[in-house]
This record gives sequence, C-alpha cells and structure tokens, in this order.
Amino acid sequence: MHLRELIKSHAQAKPAGVPDWMLGFFKRYSISFANGLSDTNTHVCWLQSRNFTIDLRLPIEIDQVLAKPLIDYSAQELQQFANYEGWLATSVWDGRMLSWCDTDISLQLHNRWTEPAILKRVGNCMVEFCPSDVYVEDWRLQPSAPGPLVGLKLLVERELASGRVRHTGGGLIVCGDYAGLVLGRAKPLSNPAGKPLKMLVAEAAGDAAALSHLFAIETSVAKGCLDTGFEVAYSTHAHLLKTQLFPLDGFEYPVQDADYEAEGAMLIRQTLEIDGIVCVRLFTIDTLEAQLDFAQTSATTAEAAAWFDSESPTLTRYTKVLV
Repeated sequence: MHLRELIKSHAQAKPAGVPDWMLGFFKRYSISFANGLSDTNTHVCWLQSRNFTIDLRLPIEIDQVLAKPLIDYSAQELQQFANYEGWLATSVWDGRMLSWCDTDISLQLHNRWTEPAILKRVGNCMVEFCPSDVYVEDWRLQPSAPGPLVGLKLLVERELASGRVRHTGGGLIVCGDYAGLVLGRAKPLSNPAGKPLKMLVAEAAGDAAALSHLFAIETSVAKGCLDTGFEVAYSTHAHLLKTQLFPLDGFEYPVQDADYEAEGAMLIRQTLEIDGIVCVRLFTIDTLEAQLDFAQTSATTAEAAAWFDSESPTLTRYTKVLV
C-alpha cells in the first residue's frame, strides 16, 4: 500500500498532544545565550508530530565530514562526526511548557538539552525560552503547502529472511512538504562508565566494527511530496544526502507481530529493500492526518489587527518572510 492510501484509508489523530501551532517543520533562525553570544549558522531542524519530536543539529557544510568509510576518517573527522546531534523523543505539553522524555534514541549518549521549553508562537516565529534563561531560541516554521501530518514510531527494522535486527526505536514524521526519519541503534551501547560519545569514538579509532556500532543511528530531514518522494537535505550520514528518505509504498495495516503482542494489533508494517536486502519496519501510530494547513500566520485580536493596518505605512517598510 502507498503511504497516500494508508493515510486515506486509516486516518486517525491522537485526542491529546501538542497544539496545532506547534506542528510541522521548524528550522532554527538563531540561539542567543545569557553571555551575549548568538549563533545563526548551525543547521537545527525540529519536526513535530502530535506526541514526539525529531531533532537534528549539524555544523555548516564546510565543517561536515565527507561520505567515506568510517575507518578512513582521521581522528579530527571522527570528533567532528561525534559532535553531531540527532534524536527522537516523546514530547509532553502542559499548556505552557514542552518537555521531552524517552530520550535514549539519540546519537549522543547524554542529554545535551535538559531544560523544558517555554514556547510562544507569533506568525511563523516560535520563540523558545528555557526556565534558567541561559538561552533563547528563535524557530521559523518552514513554508509548506497544506498537506499530510504523519507520525509513526518505529519499533524495529529487521531483515526479512534472517530476522537480523538492524535498528530498534526511532520514527518517521511527514509534515506537508517535509519529512524526517530516525533509526536507532540495533542494541544499546555498553557504556557503564557513562562516557560521552566523543570519548568512546576516540577510544574506537581504528576499530571498524566498534565505530560502526557507535554511529549505527540515523537522523535525516528531507523535502518533497507524496507524489515523488522526499529527498534528503540534511543527515547525520553524508552518503544519504540527495537520496530518497524512504520508499512511499510497501505499507500494510493493521498487522500483528509475535514480538510486540503488548502493542496490540494496531501496527503498521512496511516492507522495503535496503542495499539489496529485503527488510521490514514495524511502527505504531502517533497520528495519520490527511491535511493540515501549516499556516505562516497566527491569531491576534481585532484591535491589534486594526492597529497593524493603520500603522502599516511604517510597519511594513521592510518586512519580509524570514525562514
């Protein structure tokens, strides 16, 4: 079944979750810190489904590592790679603050962003304050035509013939013209001392198997549509750039799986070919919605709208959409 048919035939939305103004693909415009410093260059992507978040943080292109075997990376390149961030977490909205839990599906082995987010949206700008006031982030909803909102939580990806598990945990979000995918490590890393990723990577230099296990997690963000697919624009893995994020067909619903009986019968299965190997992904549904507006505007009062209109000769001298 094509994803479009899956959405059409089995549309459903969770009764709870984040408000509609928080849904979609936001890219960070800036972060400003309490010490007076700001960053407007790091690529930071936030994709939001009803109840989970995909987050990707990369340096500018000139500071990203090239696509080649891990064993060929220099010590410096390995440390560059080890400072990437990509994760998926459950999001909980209390009406004022957004917090994240179940944060273990992450390239990093410790939580770099421990504070909840105090959020306010005006137009396409969503401003995030943290309770300590150590930083404030300015996020911009990326322009998109009205389109679907799909949120699928990945249980497992495994090879069909052998049953070998390739990834455990992760998820897929499709929001209008954009999509994001996280594929977790097949099994947790053994790290009793709680070392950060960059330290384990330094210790694994020259060991192809150890490096592969450390970096066997993907976070990618893509642009496209349900007609032609989604092409990867940002990824923790350079070789995935300009490839298709995921195939649009091969979906089945509902299915059962003996290893996930506790999840009940409400599972989605996708059968797909990866590097010539037939694989299966099992998902649970966060949401399957055929159409959201992803509007660049937000509500205000009639009085405020009238003020804007009356003062527009000066207010709109140099206005433009920032993304």
